[in-house]
Amino acid sequence: MRVSNVTVRKRLMLALFVGILAFFIIDVRLGYVQFILGDMLTGMAKGSWSRNIPFEPKRGEIVDRNGVALATNVSAPTVYVVPRQVKDPALTAEKLAAVLNMSKEKAYRDITAKESLVTIKEGKKISHAKAKEIRALGLAGVYIGEDSKRHYPFGTYLSHVLGFAGVDNQGLMGLELYYDKELNGKRGAVKFYANAKGHRMDNMADDYEPPVNGLDLKLTIDTKIQTIVEREMEIAEAKYNPDGIVAIAMNPTNGEILAMSSRPSFDPANFRNVPQEVYNRNLPVWSTYEPGSTFKIITLAAALNEGKVDLDKEHFHDSGSVEVGGARLKCWKRGGHGDETFLQVVQNSCNPGFVELGQRLGKDTLFKYIKDFGFGQKTGIDLQGEGTGILFNLNRVGPVELATTAFGQGVSVTPIQQVAAVAAAVNGGILYKPYIAKELIDPVTKEVVMRNSPVEKRRVISEETSKKVRYALESVVAQGSGGKAFVDGYRIGGKTGTAQKAANGRYLENNYILSFIGFAPADDPQLVVYVAVDNPKGTIQFGSQVSAPIVGNIMKDALPALGVKPRANQMEKKMTILDTPLIQIPDLVGMTKIDIMDQMLNLKIDSSGTGDVVVRQSPEPGAKVKTGSTIRLYFDKKE
Repeated sequence: MRVSNVTVRKRLMLALFVGILAFFIIDVRLGYVQFILGDMLTGMAKGSWSRNIPFEPKRGEIVDRNGVALATNVSAPTVYVVPRQVKDPALTAEKLAAVLNMSKEKAYRDITAKESLVTIKEGKKISHAKAKEIRALGLAGVYIGEDSKRHYPFGTYLSHVLGFAGVDNQGLMGLELYYDKELNGKRGAVKFYANAKGHRMDNMADDYEPPVNGLDLKLTIDTKIQTIVEREMEIAEAKYNPDGIVAIAMNPTNGEILAMSSRPSFDPANFRNVPQEVYNRNLPVWSTYEPGSTFKIITLAAALNEGKVDLDKEHFHDSGSVEVGGARLKCWKRGGHGDETFLQVVQNSCNPGFVELGQRLGKDTLFKYIKDFGFGQKTGIDLQGEGTGILFNLNRVGPVELATTAFGQGVSVTPIQQVAAVAAAVNGGILYKPYIAKELIDPVTKEVVMRNSPVEKRRVISEETSKKVRYALESVVAQGSGGKAFVDGYRIGGKTGTAQKAANGRYLENNYILSFIGFAPADDPQLVVYVAVDNPKGTIQFGSQVSAPIVGNIMKDALPALGVKPRANQMEKKMTILDTPLIQIPDLVGMTKIDIMDQMLNLKIDSSGTGDVVVRQSPEPGAKVKTGSTIRLYFDKKE
């Protein structure tokens, strides 16, 4: 059958249209793949070709309030292997094993593993000398990646607070763990490209994605104060061989922790060398025990705030014991203190006197103040493992429990709770949340990313009551049982504590925690220091004899370090037979050498200058020094 020309033309036109449509669809698809999906497909292809040599970020440094580095990083390269690129596995294994001190068999298994990239365990965080030695071997498929490890420049210094980081720079304990997310950075890498056989594609340039370093952490810790505390703890540890020691220094006006330490200690870089119970327990926030007489500060503050006692006018007779609810509660002094004012009750740390104050308050009021001061609950300090302590259930508090609680027996508290509570008692009556992290800082821009500010929890007592508490506790140091914490030129207040340890429901024989908590200056507190010594050996078991001198030594050096100057308006110290008499230095400026000889001073003089007249002296006039002390006089010619 003959087909007409018209039909042929129609068919050709249809074929042409179909062809054009097909080519248009192909072109559109090619354009879509080329221009729309091109980057994605290229990325996917490159992703299948790429191999990453990791570059670990630097973990954020931890520094004190003045920028002194407490935890930093040191470069420590790591060895990686791309098994498919290794040309001679046996020879490569032999050479690597020799440098890394590993078996050839283990090295061979690593470099022939069916993985795209292998980290050599024995080559992790090696020295730069070893890394250089491996590079010099020129082994195909063997790479050196940048890595770092944590470095603690001061060893055991502040170890329980700082904690430590693991082999992969992950925080495991202390601040390292608490702020691990912020201290950690983001991993970078050098990316190279390899074909399906794992051979490097030389026609494609390597990509470098830099790591993002972690944030730096600035603490409230002052290394000047921390160093003083560490020194005194080392001396006490050597002198008394105790089961443990706890020390905390805090700014009472805002809750900033200036120093914190405990014994036994450890080196964070070698934490595996000590038992877990040593590094796993930050005693200042973790340990709980009966506070003893330091707790009497709370009873005193409550009684004063409620108007239950007049320290100077009211008297109390201490016969040596008091009977409460069928139990006889004794004073530490056999035979008692006799007639005394309630100020002397505080100075003498008289248990029966505080039983009287507890009874005047009643259990509801006393326990309300105890809870308001923060006991029986965590302070909220930004450290791990904080304890809550143990208080009597109010429904089970009878006359005996009320009496023993009033002088610090039968309750269990943490050191940080005591420091925060006493700070509130002397700072004007405000309970602050203690904290140890001050700022998180971007290491590149130095921008402050996070800043902790003081947190006022509540007012516990009035300013007038706080003033009375300070006066009473200053008299404890100047006139009472805290005399060994006295420091010439500084108004120091404080309270001793001697607490018998308990185990399995019974008190232990001759096993005490001896403590002292002090603050200064008494009229404007800038520093609170708490020290507790657990079971010291070869000494009298009283906090007044063991812990008070330690706090005094800390105060003596820490206050000048904080810029607190000595003052002449100290409360007069009650002298004992063991005390060296103090001499008030006269004003010698303007006197000649002959005038000074006429003074008959019982002091040694260190002079300088060429003249005959005193133009300057040190210490200043009015300061009190021990008999036989040396004063420095500067002489010049008379005008």
